[in-house]
Amino acid sequence: MKLYGHPMSTCTRKVLTVLAEKGHEAEFVLVDLMKGEQKSPENLARNPFGVVPTLEDDDFTIYESRAIIRYLDQRLPGTPLTPTELRARGRMEQWISVEQSYLSTPAVTIMLQRLFMPMRGQQTDEEKVKAASAEVARTLDVVDRALASQDYLAGSSYSLADISWMPYLHALAVAKAGELITARPHVAAWWKRLSERPSWVKVAS
Repeated sequence: MKLYGHPMSTCTRKVLTVLAEKGHEAEFVLVDLMKGEQKSPENLARNPFGVVPTLEDDDFTIYESRAIIRYLDQRLPGTPLTPTELRARGRMEQWISVEQSYLSTPAVTIMLQRLFMPMRGQQTDEEKVKAASAEVARTLDVVDRALASQDYLAGSSYSLADISWMPYLHALAVAKAGELITARPHVAAWWKRLSERPSWVKVAS
């Protein structure tokens, strides 16, 4: 099994977290995003959209992180990360969809503006940060209400939904936007639970 990606990529980190939760090591092949290797002919042959990650499992190739983590959860032994109870599974899918629709883009915008623009010697556009922060705040308000009565997004058990949110929460924290998390007590407690898991400690380090 080979995973093509970058260790700082939010989407790659979702896959690495699932692998760690399952206790499975895949061969990691670095695609250097800083050098634009995601657009190389070799990577485009694996992933026609020119992004990461991509997973190869013998003669099977799959891209898109949310598809990969679902595949790995079914493919690998270990504790299931998808609830068996129908309503909990529905909640899991709901929150994965919310992450994709309402969290990932503004969170990545904040990270790009606060971290990567200065690294490139460019000015941070704080207006873009402000607009993205408002979107994230609106989404986390919804999450905070949901977590008032449960420990994890799908209910009482940690699932792929939590994993899909973790890299973006971390991105906010390192991009000096951690107040979006800490201002919401249930989100803050949830993030503490998530960030202390050995799988995430391994991936984030």
